[in-house]
Amino acid sequence: QVQLVESGGGLVQAGGSLRLSCAASGMISRILSTGWYRQAPGKQRDLVASITGGGTTNYADSVKGRFTISRDNAKNTVHLQMNSLKLEDTAVYYCFSITTRGGYWGQGTQVTVSS
Repeated sequence: QVQLVESGGGLVQAGGSLRLSCAASGMISRILSTGWYRQAPGKQRDLVASITGGGTTNYADSVKGRFTISRDNAKNTVHLQMNSLKLEDTAVYYCFSITTRGGYWGQGTQVTVSS
């Protein structure tokens, strides 16, 4: 099993920045890729960004140029640096890791962008 713990969410004004972290523990050697998803009230959960074990990244069009996903292998942590935040970025952000044995979700962290 893999356990994922997110941190770094909070309240920020539009135009501001936040850095989310996803710390993994357990069978981390089985992790193939890790992504950040978000879900706003009444909406589906959508992929924001992902990164493979080899460092290949992928971003949703809505966050390209503003968000950066990275990984710290020494700390088994994946970060999501979010800059130029917009009101529409408000959501619960979830970390998700794909492993050789299936997928695992974190508990989520709330990001609220105010005007």
